[in-house]
Amino acid sequence: MGKRLTIHGHNNKIELYDIVIEHSFDRLADELEKFNLSKQKLCIVTDSNVYPVYAKQLEEILLKVADSVIVFSFPAGESNKNLNTVRELYEKLILEKFDRKDMLVALGGGVVGDLTGFAAATYLRGISFIQIPTSLLAQVDSSIGGKTGVDFDSYKNMVGAFHQPKLVYMNLQVLNTLESAQFYSGMGEILKHGLIKNEGYYIWLIEHLYEIYEKNMETLEEMIYESCLIKSAVVEKDPKEQGERALLNFGHTIGHAIEKLKNFQLLHGECVALGSIAAAYISWKRDYLTKEEFYEIRDIYVAFHLPISITDISLEEVLEATKLDKKMESGQIKFILLKKMGKAIVDNTVSDEEILEAINFINYDEEENE
Repeated sequence: MGKRLTIHGHNNKIELYDIVIEHSFDRLADELEKFNLSKQKLCIVTDSNVYPVYAKQLEEILLKVADSVIVFSFPAGESNKNLNTVRELYEKLILEKFDRKDMLVALGGGVVGDLTGFAAATYLRGISFIQIPTSLLAQVDSSIGGKTGVDFDSYKNMVGAFHQPKLVYMNLQVLNTLESAQFYSGMGEILKHGLIKNEGYYIWLIEHLYEIYEKNMETLEEMIYESCLIKSAVVEKDPKEQGERALLNFGHTIGHAIEKLKNFQLLHGECVALGSIAAAYISWKRDYLTKEEFYEIRDIYVAFHLPISITDISLEEVLEATKLDKKMESGQIKFILLKKMGKAIVDNTVSDEEILEAINFINYDEEENE
């Protein structure tokens, strides 16, 4: 058991880092040996949810390969993914005399990974870090590709940097300790991968619905590996989102707007699901998708325990929030649509009217949209 793939850079000529998918932490020390950390310091960065479950175990493993290990833990939640928390981490690193050869270890979900990566990118103008993602969403999405960042005054990931990890190590068993809502939040990104790049994978997810429900480890390993393959192929071609990488933002323009307006009360994958339905709706109305395809897309989110409608939002406020998206270009939203199942495109011509109509669709209960 276990799988591995390598992320490449510079026209696929340079090996940047490995993504290692295992069923325990048993091989982590072996993976870290290649970095020659025997005289270096490591700082585990984690949050209050993950700290009591895995920090001690990880600390013992890291002490086998490093000179010393410290732990920095901050309160869990998106509301703490900000510059104040980064400042506290900087202070910890300075007091512990961390230098450029030392390393940060992100142990947690997407919030931890994003914040740790940003701190690593900016402390002493850049030090190394590794990702040990403990949520399904982080394993298939945020831990891969080197996007790091923090929120600024509720504007999501508005401050950030591209900074690649040295290693991404996944222990699939951590998914057994994940809350159900967090697990299915990850499915929002996984379904996106199939919709934008691989219809066959999308169909496979539907066919393996019950094995995914039961967290069958072989099924989860295959699913996570396939999603990592899709994301890694995209980010290798476009590491700094100059072109094709934007396709990974399918569902995110409206999704991020809802996330912000709901003050992050909804999980990221839940907002991506809502945004994906809205984007698929525009694709249907443009005759890229059939009506049957659109409603199948909408309904599969129900099967994976993700929302398909939302209440108590202002259409105009959501539209206005999309205009503050960091992916704007010359005042125009780079909207991701489905040209067909398994093929996404970047479109700069989506009108305010189309966006409002799509938001209106997800703003009402299911029965009112039949």
